[in-house]
Amino acid sequence: MTQEFTTLVSSEVLSTHMDDPEWRVFDCRHQLSDVTYGEKAYAQGRIPGAFFTHLDRDLSGPMNGKNGRHPLPEVQLLAKKLGAAGVSRKTQVVVYDDDGGMYAVRLWWLLRWLGHDRVALLDGGINQWVKDGGRLATDEPAAEPAVFEIEQRNWGVTADEVLNNLNDAAFFLVDARGPDRFRGENETLDPVGGHIPGARNYFFRNNLDADGCFRSAAELRHAYLGLLAGVEPAQVVMQCGSGVTACHNLLAMEIAGLRGARLYAGSWSEWCADSSRPIEC
Repeated sequence: MTQEFTTLVSSEVLSTHMDDPEWRVFDCRHQLSDVTYGEKAYAQGRIPGAFFTHLDRDLSGPMNGKNGRHPLPEVQLLAKKLGAAGVSRKTQVVVYDDDGGMYAVRLWWLLRWLGHDRVALLDGGINQWVKDGGRLATDEPAAEPAVFEIEQRNWGVTADEVLNNLNDAAFFLVDARGPDRFRGENETLDPVGGHIPGARNYFFRNNLDADGCFRSAAELRHAYLGLLAGVEPAQVVMQCGSGVTACHNLLAMEIAGLRGARLYAGSWSEWCADSSRPIEC
């Protein structure tokens, strides 16, 4: 039986599947400060056969000023794009970027949200790929179109549910942003600084080692068990600034064997768009 990769995959393993018709690779490089960066980097060189997905256009839906900076994409539209790249139920998907998985984790979570578990992050991203001797390409990828079957899961919570949770304490909210932004300092992305009352802070970059690869499962498990202090994983909801890096913490918990946490996709950018919602600094 073919091995399935559902969390991480190494560049060594990926290199042995470059001609495998049941594997698809997606380049998710992006920069919040330059939304054209990913496409430019992709054009200059990518992992052979990789398709490009843009955080704003492909992995997010339209903004309306109140639903955050990266609302979840329309499900049927995303499924159509995945199918056009040849992703079917039997496809092993690998996602990568060049920033420790900061952006690629969004596609990792979206695929699982839609019922596709065979998706893994390239550990260390394209940087590790090159370091390990992997070649880059500039030719356009090609694939036979497929039908991407949706089995959407109830893995998200809404702003109203987060608001009700301030009194109900039905779940444990964890904010993936940097400690300074969590404290309301150095806020450059959203118009209001601070955090959702009651949230704990766990900076997503703490999931990585000095080389930009994920820490071991044992290290991550120890860190998250300490953070949760007895709270069950299924009672955890991850958020960040716009629902992207929160997925990094969700992947880390999955690696650690702590499964069942959900995502508040609107995150701080949605929360702070309504001045009636309370904030803490």
